Amino acid sequence: MGIKSFQGARKQQNTAEVKAITVSDFMTRDLITFKPEQSVEEVIQTLIKNKISGGPVVNNNNELVGIISEGDCLKQISESRYYNMPMEQHTVENRMAKNVETIDGNMNVFDAANKFLESKIRRFPIVENGKLVGQISQKDILKAAIELKGQNWK
Repeated sequence: MGIKSFQGARKQQNTAEVKAITVSDFMTRDLITFKPEQSVEEVIQTLIKNKISGGPVVNNNNELVGIISEGDCLKQISESRYYNMPMEQHTVENRMAKNVETIDGNMNVFDAANKFLESKIRRFPIVENGKLVGQISQKDILKAAIELKGQNWK
């Protein structure tokens, strides 16, 4: 009976651990962000230098105002060439996606994986009290899955 009791408690503990695995446990907090007034050219240089595919755009109060991606920059390059316009005058604000979907840092990491699959989005910002606190990417979810390998995923 003592052994059954021990196994029961252990099983319960694992379940509690799985429930505690949240987006905030795996999100990136040290973010490369952009400002609305920055040039698209600056963004491209930052993306290349840091080997990232995009990032959140914040105002001076660190409030999320948009997201800019490689795709947004490519559109800018294409249109600048097509209309024979210099790129320097184009700002992040003109190119960023303004309707940004965020997710809660307390969301279970596996629910977040499903959200990625449903939305086809590569990254979600995490906002707390109106301020940007982190970002979770598909790669972060994959890292979580490897780290949690062998646990009972529920």
